[in-house]
Amino acid sequence: VQLQASGGGLVQAGGPLRLSCAKSARTSERHAMGWFRQAPGKDREFVAAISWTGGSTYYADSAKGRCTISRDNAKNTVYLQMNSLEPEDTAVYYCTANKGIPVSVGQSLLWDYWGKGTQVTVSS
Repeated sequence: VQLQASGGGLVQAGGPLRLSCAKSARTSERHAMGWFRQAPGKDREFVAAISWTGGSTYYADSAKGRCTISRDNAKNTVYLQMNSLEPEDTAVYYCTANKGIPVSVGQSLLWDYWGKGTQVTVSS
């Protein structure tokens, strides 16, 4: 499984940004997908996740109300819409995939596949 994240960039505080992650895999494989982020000097932290069907979504407290995760399985792509961005959201955002939602969705070690990440910088 290969994951390619895109959509990062420089945005002003209060602005929106949408990240995309394209998954390359055999069409018979079904994966839950998620987003983590890592700021300089900090641990990688969970942002959001979505089940294969899209029927279940999970958010970190910091993302609730500001972020929406969605997916288009016909395009093998997952999206993270982020609104009202703050300088504290500056980080490298990583896309991840797993065969099912891990029992502890926020534990990065439980996710099997990772993309290279895309930089998000929020200016004040």
